[in-house]
Amino acid sequence: MILAITGGTGFVGGRTIALALAAGHRVRALARRAQPPRDGVTWVTGTLDHRTALAAWVRDATAVIHIAGAVNAPDRAGFAAANVAGTRSVAAAAHDAGVSRFVHVSSLAAREPALSDYGWSKAEAETVVRDSALEATIVRPPGVYGPGDMEQRDLFRAARRGIVPMPPRGGRLSIIHVDDLARLLLALAATPDDRGLYEPADPSGAMTYTAFAQAIGRAVGRSVATLSLPAPWLRLAARADHFWRGADAKLTADRVAYMLHPDWTADPAKAPPPDLWLPRITTDHGLHATALWYRAYGLL
Repeated sequence: MILAITGGTGFVGGRTIALALAAGHRVRALARRAQPPRDGVTWVTGTLDHRTALAAWVRDATAVIHIAGAVNAPDRAGFAAANVAGTRSVAAAAHDAGVSRFVHVSSLAAREPALSDYGWSKAEAETVVRDSALEATIVRPPGVYGPGDMEQRDLFRAARRGIVPMPPRGGRLSIIHVDDLARLLLALAATPDDRGLYEPADPSGAMTYTAFAQAIGRAVGRSVATLSLPAPWLRLAARADHFWRGADAKLTADRVAYMLHPDWTADPAKAPPPDLWLPRITTDHGLHATALWYRAYGLL
């Protein structure tokens, strides 16, 4: 296949490109800035609102995998520009080029659009995709992790110190290794007529936040205690993170609103068909490999 991929310079997109090339596909990847040459990849420089670049990017493609989006933004308008308007532009470019197969990466946050601006924007983007004339599949990953991820690094660092801060007790989550997610996206790109909405997760299933913290502890070789932070403390921590790291803050007020929801587990009823895809990487194996990567690059 010739796969047109957005977000190819990011964590999920980068692994998707690597697995696509390993499977013998060719890739056309959209990027904001010029990228180094890479066998099998045609880089197209442009943004999600650049119609000429989008037209060049999607030309002759077999399928589109839309991964790009904003996880952090200063306000709702920022999320809307990246996640809603950006998805609308990508879908329009695919339609205009006659590329009907479209795989859209959303988020579990789209299930609860009233909780956060991020969740609202992902829900609106799903509406854009559903209302299009494309042969589109929507994928809602839970927390994505793996070697190369920088979003979870602070939790691994905390585990090395023996105490992992987590949301209030009682919450549950699912996670998925980036390679399992990338395999699913590639399988869906090659599956015509699929218009499903899927919530994949790793084979270990749903877990409590305490169990997640303990799993990270095992990955870094430490016995850890979980510090369950009440809502006021999390909001205060978000303000502190913004004070110290500014635009680079990981714990934003919007993310705190997301974290306080008690159930971010993938719905088993929305799992991808097992004859199409099954997860391979368990929580313990994946987190251990991630910790090794952080150590190798001096990030712990």
